[in-house]
Amino acid sequence: MNRVGIIGHFGYGLNLSNGQTIKTEIITAGVENHCGEKAMTIDAHGGIKAVIPVVFGAIKALKSCNNVIVMLTENGLKVCVPILTAFNRFYGRKLHYVVVGGWLPEFIAPRKLLREKLKKFDCIYVETGNMGKALEKMGFSNVVTMPNCKPLHIIDEPFGYGMPYKLCTFSRVMKEKGIEDAVEAVKYVNSAKKETVFALDIFGQVDHNQTEWFNDLKKTFPDYVKYRGVAPSDRSSEILKDYFFLLFPTYYYGEGFAGTVIDAFSAGVPVIASKWKYNEEIVHDGVNGLVFEAKNRQSLIEKLEMLIANPKLRDEMHKRCMEEAKQYQPEIVLQTLFGNLV
Repeated sequence: MNRVGIIGHFGYGLNLSNGQTIKTEIITAGVENHCGEKAMTIDAHGGIKAVIPVVFGAIKALKSCNNVIVMLTENGLKVCVPILTAFNRFYGRKLHYVVVGGWLPEFIAPRKLLREKLKKFDCIYVETGNMGKALEKMGFSNVVTMPNCKPLHIIDEPFGYGMPYKLCTFSRVMKEKGIEDAVEAVKYVNSAKKETVFALDIFGQVDHNQTEWFNDLKKTFPDYVKYRGVAPSDRSSEILKDYFFLLFPTYYYGEGFAGTVIDAFSAGVPVIASKWKYNEEIVHDGVNGLVFEAKNRQSLIEKLEMLIANPKLRDEMHKRCMEEAKQYQPEIVLQTLFGNLV
């Protein structure tokens, strides 16, 4: 019998770099290392085509594993949770739901039946404290906070100042991640100053539904804005260490504890983040970064102008970023999950 079965978004053979896939891979590697054996894995990637394999895989996991870990988003959750709770009446396995992102409270609020089935899980692991509080208000008593994590090398290197100051985005490339706001804010500041104060590099996988939008946006790029493609997820801190600040102007509905913040902190790079969802639980204004009003380009511009006036703010935040990054190493974070495995 396997100790653990994991139902999640693996996307085998596709080299996916979205946050859901990366977190699924990190959790799986951590569990396998902790248990000393391979986990049974069921791949939920593939949309409607994956429904039948996931249903049969869930039943197989219940038959064969002491613990079943679910790492699914909306549609997968609607399919898999009723199957697991129904069949688990016969098998009595421990059910764990590791939430990826911050969408769950809003999603289940109007879905009473799904809420009741999720309450039958042994534990639900959410990424932020406020997400946990939102679920507790709905009557959940099986929720614990387990922040996002990444197995990254924490880099402490001095930063060399000089214009243009290098900024970057490091997330999925889509409109809702605020990519266009980052581009336009940098263009505005450089135009107003009549010199190239900031350069902007955009990293990340382009959302397959938004390639036309991004191709149109790229046509507006001046020479100081560049798309750098997809960076290897295990080398993010090495890539980011030479950047001045990381921009995270997201207004994506499913945002939780974004892995890009851990990427930045591990490189000692502060983050300029929007006041959106749970960002302010992680990025503290004036401490390890700056925060601005979400969907407000002028507010972002004001933060960039603040840095022009006082670029050494980065030095004050650098050490705090690295100290916080230590909290988000998998061997520390995943102890919460490991303690509940049987």
